[in-house]
Amino acid sequence: MAGAVSSFGAQKTATRNSATSEAPWVRVVLIAVALSFLTLFLFLPLFVVFSEAFAKGAGVYWASITEPAAAHAIKLTLIAAAIAVPCNLIFGLAAAWAIAKFEFRGKQFVITLIDLPFAVSPVIAGLIYMLLFGRQGFFGEWLGENDYQIMFAIPGIVLATVFVTFPFIARELIPLMQEQGKEQEEAAITLGASGWKMFWRVTLPSVKWALLYGMILCNARAMGEFGAVSVVSGKIREQTNTLPLHIEILYNEYQFAAAFAVASLLALLALVTLVLKSLLEWKAAREHELAVRAANVQ
Repeated sequence: MAGAVSSFGAQKTATRNSATSEAPWVRVVLIAVALSFLTLFLFLPLFVVFSEAFAKGAGVYWASITEPAAAHAIKLTLIAAAIAVPCNLIFGLAAAWAIAKFEFRGKQFVITLIDLPFAVSPVIAGLIYMLLFGRQGFFGEWLGENDYQIMFAIPGIVLATVFVTFPFIARELIPLMQEQGKEQEEAAITLGASGWKMFWRVTLPSVKWALLYGMILCNARAMGEFGAVSVVSGKIREQTNTLPLHIEILYNEYQFAAAFAVASLLALLALVTLVLKSLLEWKAAREHELAVRAANVQ
């Protein structure tokens, strides 16, 4: 009997190995295809951006990113991201908490609405805001009478940025909170913890890495947004130009060195985002591994 079981185990292991292992040439081809794709669509474009940015020397590069129009574009981009990320942080936490911890009618509809910016073109989102807050829009007359300007100003840029980025944090938190369930929160309430104490001591620590990961992605998307912002900003130099819009203007004016110099800033942002993403994934995996080891010891 033991011999039969051993034989069955060996046969099962051999079958699993044969099903998951490929011939060496297949692995070589797959790796070559993956590396070729990365080289063509990631490494080569990055190389071109930085080589063109420094093509006329470091002096031209520095002048291109510090001249008034570029400095204002950088400032406006940081302002939009600094407002959009905290707004989406609050919304993402609230939406994830409601969807993961409560049952209510229309939950699936709310999830669909959260995914809406992924399905709708950013340009359409900008046009919607124009129809609402533009001079000829639904609220345009009232805004004009009260001397409020939304479109072609910072508020419109912020609204468009918030719209295109609000799914990122919520979408990182919802699956994690659903997987964790609500047993820990119920236990904390049973032990006498208040709602806020339960949130700060139980819920937030358990989702901190996913929250930070979502914030990083949200920030990168906010700084790189082009479509929606291009519609609502008016592309006014030194007033409503963000970094992507400023790059487009420079390129259309045949100032290629300056355009690539400013583009290199966004490329650096992408690289920093990738590094932070990798660090967060490593720390989350490390923390999970330590928790599993502690549980096994107990």
